[in-house]
Amino acid sequence: MNNRAAIAAAAPAAEAERVEKMGRNNSSSIFCLLFLVNFLNLISTKVNGGGVFQVDYKFAGTERSLSALREHDSIRHLQIIAGVDLPIGGTGRPDAVGLYYAKIGIGTPSKDYYVQVDTGSDIMWVNCINCQQCPTRGYRGLELTQYNPKDSLTGQLITCEWEFCKEIMRDSSSGCTSNETCLYTEVYGDGSFSMGYFVEDFVQYDRVSGDLQTQSANGSVIFGCGAGPSADLSSSDDALDGVLGFGKANSSLISQLASAGRVKNMFAHCLDGVNGGGIFAIGHVVQPKVNMTALVPNQSHYNVNMTAIEVGHVMLSLPTEVFTVGDTKGAIIDSGTTLAYFPEVVYQQLVVKILSWQPDLKLQIVHDDYTCFDYSDSVDDGFPPVTFHFGNSLNLTVYPHDYLFPFDGLMCVGWQNSGVLSGEKTNITLLGDLVLSNKLVLYDLENQTIGWTTYNCSSSIKLKDEITGSVHLVGAHSIPSCAFSQSAQKAFIFLLLMTLLQAIFTGL
Repeated sequence: MNNRAAIAAAAPAAEAERVEKMGRNNSSSIFCLLFLVNFLNLISTKVNGGGVFQVDYKFAGTERSLSALREHDSIRHLQIIAGVDLPIGGTGRPDAVGLYYAKIGIGTPSKDYYVQVDTGSDIMWVNCINCQQCPTRGYRGLELTQYNPKDSLTGQLITCEWEFCKEIMRDSSSGCTSNETCLYTEVYGDGSFSMGYFVEDFVQYDRVSGDLQTQSANGSVIFGCGAGPSADLSSSDDALDGVLGFGKANSSLISQLASAGRVKNMFAHCLDGVNGGGIFAIGHVVQPKVNMTALVPNQSHYNVNMTAIEVGHVMLSLPTEVFTVGDTKGAIIDSGTTLAYFPEVVYQQLVVKILSWQPDLKLQIVHDDYTCFDYSDSVDDGFPPVTFHFGNSLNLTVYPHDYLFPFDGLMCVGWQNSGVLSGEKTNITLLGDLVLSNKLVLYDLENQTIGWTTYNCSSSIKLKDEITGSVHLVGAHSIPSCAFSQSAQKAFIFLLLMTLLQAIFTGL
């Protein structure tokens, strides 16, 4: 889970940062206003041109019984989806609010929610209507929505007798009797948490239907209805509607959709560290070709066997069992974490070897965690790339412009010492967006393998439809934040109605 971009959150906002943020918000608003103007012009043109849409209801003239509607929907929902295109936005840069998020629809009728994409957690949750301290506006001015199960025709509470709840509670000491609501508490590595109760509802997503084309589809998913997030998750600077857990457990979104036969149990992401956003897709990626390695079995997360670390062309001399801590084996791959964490013995060697390329640097420790220094030349010319080696000859190279980031006029090292962390996090190896950005990462849960390759995350990938054999392009996204206030929305609706009325009367 995201470490909440400690530098960005801890440092006081400078005037330049405020100006930059205003610029981002203004550019988003201009984008949205241009879209609305074009939309109004389109509506006016269509109405004045005499266009008519004839809509026939399938059950017209018959009694619309719930059983008939449910049977119709059941047949429709049996169709397996070739792939899912999940639009994402945000950035993983440590010098910003480091997070990637997706836009999904929930409920009937569907409402939009912005949720952080997190491969390190197993539960999807959104803030609910009874959350008192939840913000109404969050990351980059996004307007946030609180989910209300009573507003959805398809929403229902999950009680303790559900098999889903029994499995969740299997390792919990808390009791849960038959007719009680099934509760959850999700605690993340940085100490932040969400608590509430489980509900079931339709989640809307974009089914891949052609090259760079999608159609709306849905699937029934059980998720958390958040009644109270911690202060870390409700900060207005980086708040979202919730978290989209893409972990290995049966409770994650990908596991639920796959077990229902809706999708293949495979997904991929390519997080654009340059432009923000990127690619996130569910399905079988056939291009580009990616070398894969086995996931470590019997682990809670996506763990892989790391065999060596190379700085420049020099291998670090590391103990043989350095990447095994208690029951945790290998390195954890986690898109919900911004930085990268290493055991103390690894961290010390790694940082010393990197900084030896510039022996005259005057080091500073910022916010007790970050090694920083004054440097104005090209970091890619002055510092070495770092290559991590894994099983099956799979490598991952991180360049200086990825692991070094600017802050307050200094350059800071993004590697972190997990030896100073407490509890189960002590001396773990965890690779976050600092390492994963600008890489296409493939998760094949059907074969329990994972792989990656350096890739242009502003381009596209190819997904294979397992039923028809056809291959379709899935492109990159960068969700704009159309941060309109409620009064602005009301004004737009009023303007839209006036335009429609004027177009209708003009056409008469």
